[in-house]
Amino acid sequence: MVVVAAVLAVVLSSTPKKAAGGKAASATTPTTAALASDVCPLTDTRAPGGTPPRRPAIAVKIGNEPQGARPQSGLNEADIVYDTPAEGGIMRYEAIYQCNSASSIGPVRSLRWVDWHILAMYRNLPLLVHAGGIIPDVNALDALRYVKDVNLLSTYAADGTRITSRVPPDNLYTSTAQVWASFPNEKAPPAPVFRYSGSLPAAAKPAKSIEINFSLGTDSVWTWNAATSTWLHSYAGSGPDIDALTNAQVSTDNVVVQIVKYQLGPYSESPGGSGDVESVLTGNGAGYLLRDGKEIPVTWHRPNASTMTTFTDAHGAAVDLAPGRTFVEIVLDTTAAQKGAITITP
Repeated sequence: MVVVAAVLAVVLSSTPKKAAGGKAASATTPTTAALASDVCPLTDTRAPGGTPPRRPAIAVKIGNEPQGARPQSGLNEADIVYDTPAEGGIMRYEAIYQCNSASSIGPVRSLRWVDWHILAMYRNLPLLVHAGGIIPDVNALDALRYVKDVNLLSTYAADGTRITSRVPPDNLYTSTAQVWASFPNEKAPPAPVFRYSGSLPAAAKPAKSIEINFSLGTDSVWTWNAATSTWLHSYAGSGPDIDALTNAQVSTDNVVVQIVKYQLGPYSESPGGSGDVESVLTGNGAGYLLRDGKEIPVTWHRPNASTMTTFTDAHGAAVDLAPGRTFVEIVLDTTAAQKGAITITP
């Protein structure tokens, strides 16, 4: 068992490391990546019917509190899911849909600062679906030109549905069909946000699982399943994480771990609470990529908000994701510095 502690919490220098032969490997990330015309832009897998749909990405803010929010619906249908720290040790998902559809997504919860900062690299007016939020955040989102505010508690209330099997605030759900139907004139798909390759990098080592100790009740575990060639999600002490839409365990092809700096926002999300956790996803830092039953220590790079996120190994060589779906685990540097915060079992 390998325990990743404070060493991974150090945010790496922006100076590129030298590769073999003495040449510095560039950490500059391209704004977009070229993809074949028949693949989905966010997964690099063949699109249904061989033609990627002409529609924008939908990002849905989904609750992840141990009581009330779980099990969520629609996570297995998302192209990319971000697991983001919020105030008070809770986690929230931002699930991105473009090639696939989901008939039920939720529970939909309130907006956070990190949400539109993630979406700055998606291009072509992604649709950010949420259930309101504090007034400063809602106003900030409305002022942006690169993302569309889809607030299910106001203008787009018709795109949300209150289910009877749960209690508020965890009973608000939506679907991709509802949201895309509200934007019939938006035809531009998103730009790719990661680079993909079918080849494993030389630095890859076997990995059976990774556990990330975010907070009480939210010890996230990904375990490699060779039979399905996917990573399966569970919570330590709570068992498998089941997608309520399909009754299947939440799975993915790639697990990306990004260790990030952060600051607390100036506005409290609840009376007496701290400011929102504002995870800084630009610059560079330490992390891991898990794919194909392997793990690769990486440095992530995102020079500015509009550029895609890329990864390099210890020698500065590019590390690409496997074609398929991706979960991005955002880990705060202070969390990563704790003993046993990230555990990889080879």
